[in-house]
Amino acid sequence: MKKLMLGNQAVARGLWEAGCRFVSSYPGTPSTEITEQAALYDEIYAEWAPNEKVAAESAVGASLAGARSFCAMKHVGFNVAADPLFTASYIGVNGGMVVCVADDPGMHSSQNEQDSRHYAIAAKLPMLEPSDSGECAAFVGEAYELSERFDTPVMLRTCTRVAHSQSLVKLHERDEKALKPYEKTPQKYVAAPAISVKRHVVVEQRMEELRQLAETTPLNRVEMGDTAVGFVTSGTCYLYVKEAFPDASVLKLGLVNPMPVQKIRDFAAKVDRLIVVEELDGVIEAHLRANGIRVDGGKDLFGPLGELSQNKLRAAMGAALPKFRTYDEAVPGRPPVMCPGCPHRGLFTVLSKLKLTVLGDIGCYTLGSGAPLNAVDAVLCMGASIGMAHGFTKMLGEDAARKSVAVIGDSTFMHSGITGVVNLAYNKSIATVLVLDNSITGMTGHQQNPTTGLTLQNEETYPIRIEDVCRAAGIERVRVVDPQDMAATEAAIREELAADAPSVIIVRRPCALLKYVKHNPPLSIDPDKCKGCRSCMKIGCPAIRFTDKKASIDPTICVGCGLCEQMCKFDAFEGGARA
Repeated sequence: MKKLMLGNQAVARGLWEAGCRFVSSYPGTPSTEITEQAALYDEIYAEWAPNEKVAAESAVGASLAGARSFCAMKHVGFNVAADPLFTASYIGVNGGMVVCVADDPGMHSSQNEQDSRHYAIAAKLPMLEPSDSGECAAFVGEAYELSERFDTPVMLRTCTRVAHSQSLVKLHERDEKALKPYEKTPQKYVAAPAISVKRHVVVEQRMEELRQLAETTPLNRVEMGDTAVGFVTSGTCYLYVKEAFPDASVLKLGLVNPMPVQKIRDFAAKVDRLIVVEELDGVIEAHLRANGIRVDGGKDLFGPLGELSQNKLRAAMGAALPKFRTYDEAVPGRPPVMCPGCPHRGLFTVLSKLKLTVLGDIGCYTLGSGAPLNAVDAVLCMGASIGMAHGFTKMLGEDAARKSVAVIGDSTFMHSGITGVVNLAYNKSIATVLVLDNSITGMTGHQQNPTTGLTLQNEETYPIRIEDVCRAAGIERVRVVDPQDMAATEAAIREELAADAPSVIIVRRPCALLKYVKHNPPLSIDPDKCKGCRSCMKIGCPAIRFTDKKASIDPTICVGCGLCEQMCKFDAFEGGARA
C-alpha cells in the first residue's frame, strides 16, 4: 500500500515502522511536524523539550535504556545540540539513535544557511540524505540498522523542500523492537579523558568500516544513461537533475558521510564530463577533489547561495529553458507582518516611540524589525538578546543601559534565556529584559512549551512561571504588564530603565490566533472625524488601510484589539470594545 505524505510525515511513519519508542525535540521549521506526527502513534512516546540540547541528551538516555530513540531539529538547532552529540559519537548507543537535522537553503524561516553536512564530518557521524518522502520513511529504518550495527548515532539530513513536499510512501507494518538490556559499562559510556581517548580509536575504526560500506551500499546508486555528462548529487538536488536532464547518467548518494571513493572514481571514468550538483557548500565536490577525482563543474556553475531548481540547473548547463508566460506588471512584495491583534504590536509601538536600542531574539517578535515599527536593532540566535544586552550596556555604560532593552519570547526564554538572566544578576548588570509571553510557541505553529501548562499531547502539567524563574535567578525587579495598554507598558519600561538594578518586565497577553482567545467586534472609522494624520498607520496593522487620504479598516480581519484607538487623537474609531 502507498500513501501520499509530506516528508516530515513520512519520517514519523518511518520511526513508527522501525520500532522507535522515544522522540524528544524542540520545534523548529522545517523539522517541527516530524515530532507532531510521531506523537499520533500510541507506540511512540513523544515530547517537546525546552531546547535541542536537552532533546538530544534525552534521546541518548533513552538509547542507553535500550530503546530506539530519535530527536529532530532545524539546522541552527544542531548548534545547540552539538555538545552532547559530538560526544555521543564516542560513547555510542545501546538502542539505535537517529538525529534528524533539517536544513533551510533559501532561508525560508531561518537566520542563516549553514550546511549540516559539516557537522556529520566533524562529529564523525554517518549521515543519510533522502530525496523525497518515500526515502524519508525508508531511510529512517536504514539509519537505525546502521546505528545498531556500527554502535553510533546516525544523522538524517532533510531540507525545506523535502520536509514540506509530498510524494508516495510505501507503507509497512511496525517492526516492534524489544528494549535491549542495559549493561553497566563505564569504560564505554563515561566520557572521561582516559576513557574517551580509547573510544576515539573505536570511532576512527568505525568510520573506516563505514567508508567500506559506502562503496557497496544500495543507498549510493548509479543510474547510467547518456555518458556525455554524469552528475554526482544527493537529496532534493537529485530530483532537480532527473527532471532537468532525464537521460543523463547519475550517481545518487544516499549516504553522504562517509562518501565512497572508488564508486565515484569508477563512475567518473564512464562519463565525458563529471558535474557535482549540491546546494549550499561544496561538500561532495571537496571530497572528489581531495581524492584526485576530476570535477568538470560544481560550485563554479551553481554557486553556494540558496536553493537550486530545475531551471537553475538548465541555465547553468547552457540548456534550453522551458517556455513560460510572463506578465508586464510586477507582483508586489508581501513581507511578513504581525497578525491583527498580535500582542507584540503594542509593545513595539512603545519601543519605537521611545527610540530605544532593542536587542532582539528569534520568534514572531523578530517582525518588530520591519517597517513601520523599525524597533529591533539586532538579532543573533535563540536566547542571545539577553547576553547581547549585557555586553552592550557593560561596554557603553549607564547611559546606554537607560536607552536599551532586550526582547525575548516565553518559549525562547525557556530554551536558552534563563542563563542570560542568571548572568545579569551574577555580573551586576542593570540591563532591562522584556519577556514577551504570548502563552505559546508561536512562529513554528503553536506548540506547547514549559510555561503553558500542557504537554505535546495536551495533557496538563506543571506550568513554569517566568516570574518565579527570574526571582530565583536573583532578579528582584520583576513585573507584569499587558501590551494592549500602551500607556501602562510605556510607564513600566521608563521606570525599569531608570532603575539601578537588572529588571525583567513580563509583557503578557496570549497570541491572537489561539482558539480560546475571544476577540472584540471589528472597529470602523468615521471618515468625518479622520484627519488623515496617519498616526494609526504607525502600528503596522494589516487591517488598517489608507486610501483617498483617509484611514479605513478591513472588517474581515480586524479583531477589535483597540491599539489603533489609542493612537488616534481625534476619536475617529467606532464600534468594538477595547480589549
